[in-house]
Amino acid sequence: MGGDNAPRAVIHGAHLALREHKNIRFIFHGREEQIAPLLDEFPDLKPASTIRHCDLVIAMDEKPSQALRKGKGTSSMWMSIQAVKDNEADVAISGGNTGALMAMATFCLRPMKGISRPGIAAIWPTLRTDIIVLDMGATIGADAQQLVDYAILGSALARCLFESESPTVGLLNVGTEEVKGLDFIKEAGRILTEASGSGFTYHGFVEGDDIGKGTVDVVVTEGFVGNVALKTAEGTARQVGSYLRSALKSNLMSRIGALFASSALNALRRRMDPRTVNGGVFMGLNGIVIKSHGGTDEIGYKSALSLAYEMAHSRLIDKIDETMKRFPIKAAAVATEAEPEAKPA
Repeated sequence: MGGDNAPRAVIHGAHLALREHKNIRFIFHGREEQIAPLLDEFPDLKPASTIRHCDLVIAMDEKPSQALRKGKGTSSMWMSIQAVKDNEADVAISGGNTGALMAMATFCLRPMKGISRPGIAAIWPTLRTDIIVLDMGATIGADAQQLVDYAILGSALARCLFESESPTVGLLNVGTEEVKGLDFIKEAGRILTEASGSGFTYHGFVEGDDIGKGTVDVVVTEGFVGNVALKTAEGTARQVGSYLRSALKSNLMSRIGALFASSALNALRRRMDPRTVNGGVFMGLNGIVIKSHGGTDEIGYKSALSLAYEMAHSRLIDKIDETMKRFPIKAAAVATEAEPEAKPA
C-alpha cells in the first residue's frame, strides 16, 4: 500500500515478476477493496496470490516511533514483516515509509546474533559490473565494529548475488593511504585486514570514484555518507541524462545523429535506468526485508521482487551465518551470546 503508485504498480510489478519466475507466490497485505479489482486484471497472477486484508496503512510522513506504536500488530506493513517471522514468506517488500519499515522490521525480526545494528544495502551499477554499497542510511553514525558488521553482511549478500566465494571488500575513505581517515575507519581497516579470507578478501580503503569504477565487490561506509553518496549519484545520473537529451535535440544534425545511434542510446538508457536496480536490502535481521523506492513504477517493483527471489533461493541468511562463523571475532561473540545464562545455585 506504500509508495506513489500503489497498489497498482505493486500488482503490475508482481505480474511481471511471475513471468520470469513461475514458482513465485505472493501475499498482498492491504485494503482488499483496492487490491482485489487489480488482481482481476491479471488472471494468471490471481491463482498465485493471497490477499490479507488490513485496514490500517502507515502514512509516508509518519514518524517511525509513531508508526511503530500505532501499527504494531495491525498495519499492512507490520503484517508483511510478521509473515516472514512466521515463515509464511521468504521476503517482505514495501515501497512505504522507510523509517517506519526499518523500525518495525528491527522490532519484529530482531538483529542477528553478533550484529549490533542493521544496515541498508543497495545494488550499484558500475563500469565493471554491479556492486553492493552499505550502509545507505539505516543508521547515522557508526563505530569500527559496526563497519566490520557491514563488511560481513555485504560480503554475504555478494556471495548470494554474484556467486563469488570470496568477494572483495573496501572501506570508503578520503584516501587509500593507511594514515588517512577518521580513527574508527582506520580501526575497522585493521580488523578487516587481520580477518581477510574469512568469507571475503579485504581490499583496503577506497575513494568515492572507486564506487563508479567497480574497484571492489562491496563498499562499506557509515549511513550518513552512504546516503549522501547515493543521492549524489542519482542526481548526477539525471543531470547527465538531461544534458544528453538537450544535446541530441539541439539542431537538425544532432537529431539525425541520434536517429542513427538510437540502438546505442537505448542501451545507455537501460543501463542508467534506476528501476533496474531498485530495492534496498535490510541487512543484519533474522529475516529478509526489502525497501522499494516509493516513486518507482511496475518495472521497479519487478526488479525488487526479482532481487527478493534471488536472495531467497541463494539462502542469504544462511550465508550470513556461515560468514559469521568463519570470522574469528564474530564467531566468539555469537558463541557467547548463544550460551544460556547460568542459573543461581
